[in-house]
Amino acid sequence: MTDRTRARSLARDSIRRGDAVGWFERLYAEARRGDAVVPWADLVPNPFVVEWLEREAPRPGRALDVGTGLGDTAEELARRGFEVVAFDVSPTAVADARRRFPSSRVDYRVAGVFRLGAEFEAAFDLVIECYTLQVLPADVRAVAAAAIRRTVAPGGTLLIVARAREPDEPEGQMPWPLTRAEVEAIAGGGLRLTSFEDFVDREDPPVGRFRAAFRREG
Repeated sequence: MTDRTRARSLARDSIRRGDAVGWFERLYAEARRGDAVVPWADLVPNPFVVEWLEREAPRPGRALDVGTGLGDTAEELARRGFEVVAFDVSPTAVADARRRFPSSRVDYRVAGVFRLGAEFEAAFDLVIECYTLQVLPADVRAVAAAAIRRTVAPGGTLLIVARAREPDEPEGQMPWPLTRAEVEAIAGGGLRLTSFEDFVDREDPPVGRFRAAFRREG
């Protein structure tokens, strides 16, 4: 299991100061120096996204990778023929993604989910949100989800992958698992839930996950 001690400490300090996302840059910068690890940076495309892409075979179009990190999932989307925009709030993460994939067709950008520009509005046929909501505190998560929802174009799809918990289970430490109700609440504004999967992965120890797809009426 990846040691999340430093990431949790940075998150706790940043959130205490009223900054829900400032700690991501500190974490990636420390990781570049070898002083920390980014717990979710496995340097491979997210397997639960890949599994869904294999099964659903969506037609290539414009895709958005939310909180791209070091870019592996974004690159997988590009490999499958999508025109990909991938953003992260951490400049270090974006710089490292560009360095890892110097010949990439992905449009990597530094941006925050709470301040997405007008060019993101209803602009993407496929939006991937994997493990981003679960590293945001609960009091801002709904705002982030609403911002992500607005990026989906008419006829487009939003895929959410997150850690799962039952409503009566404690939130625990970062990453904070989502409840089914939180995931289902992402629907609205013309976006409807089309599939919902509740499963346990093969990590050690195993982790409960939700994978949900939403579609905007076109």
